[in-house]
Amino acid sequence: MFFDWTYVYFVLPAFIFALWASVNVNGTFKKYSKQFSSKGVSASEAARRILDNKGLSDIRIERISGNLTDHYDPKAGVIRLSDSVYDSTSTAAIGVACHEVGHAIQYSENYVPIKIRNAIIPVTNIGSRLSIPLVLLGLFLSYLSEYMLVFAYVGILCFALSTVFQLVTLPTEYNASGRALRAIDEYGILERNEMKGAKKVLSAAAMTYVAALAVSVMQLLRLLTIVNSRRR
Repeated sequence: MFFDWTYVYFVLPAFIFALWASVNVNGTFKKYSKQFSSKGVSASEAARRILDNKGLSDIRIERISGNLTDHYDPKAGVIRLSDSVYDSTSTAAIGVACHEVGHAIQYSENYVPIKIRNAIIPVTNIGSRLSIPLVLLGLFLSYLSEYMLVFAYVGILCFALSTVFQLVTLPTEYNASGRALRAIDEYGILERNEMKGAKKVLSAAAMTYVAALAVSVMQLLRLLTIVNSRRR
């Protein structure tokens, strides 16, 4: 019976970390969804206040269905806030909404990491579709000739593009959260003693991106280990 030890050594620990990060962000959001702003400002109102003060009055705010499906659409110039965030006055919801405002500010200021991330998205999408098929093809053909492993290495290179994407995403997300927290404080949206909720939620959310990078790096190392083991 075949046992893939590389999965246990490389991918499983990262997968457990990612699972924990997902559970943690949902749990943290739920916890601080019960802590409300003493000023009664809703998440959408907080986002609108920051946008207007930053000279971004042209950016719209819309409600979308779902839970934590919030995002900024730079092409449409719209911040979309989920049902659990839009009207909520909780510190958790305000943190999430203002994080998306942080992304809007990044675009307005031509923040370099987000420009790099957007530039590599098309190549990353192609690479992610080709990577595993090329690795499998290279491994299969290596039975005929070791030189055929070149296909596998090209596949690994394609997979590495997604790892680079995750790497570039990290500073983008941390920067957006930093901008959000500074703006919340600057425009008096939350009292100082209420900032903890927003910080905790954004920190938990950031860990999901750290986990995604960890999974990608470990999977990349796993593929390299498997392919290198086939070299004679």
